[in-house]
Amino acid sequence: MYERILKSMREKVRSREYVMTIHAEEEMNNDELTIYDIEHGILRGEISERQKDKVSAEWKYRLRGETLDGEVLEIIAKLGVTGKLVIITVYQA
Repeated sequence: MYERILKSMREKVRSREYVMTIHAEEEMNNDELTIYDIEHGILRGEISERQKDKVSAEWKYRLRGETLDGEVLEIIAKLGVTGKLVIITVYQA
């Protein structure tokens, strides 16, 4: 359903055109995830939901994928105004 957006997100990961929020980094560390787990989750995962941000009115996307160890991973991300992928938060589901 969101193939074009997912393709763009994957391209941003492959070209290292992404940033993580401080919140995402904290959650990644709390769940003992690595940046490789996050990248893998985006590259192999699927968009499960689109949400409208209540503050900015921008679209953000919930991706469901797996870590390198096969654990279920959820990632909330958006395509930012600068053209980069913004990883808002991550967590193990």
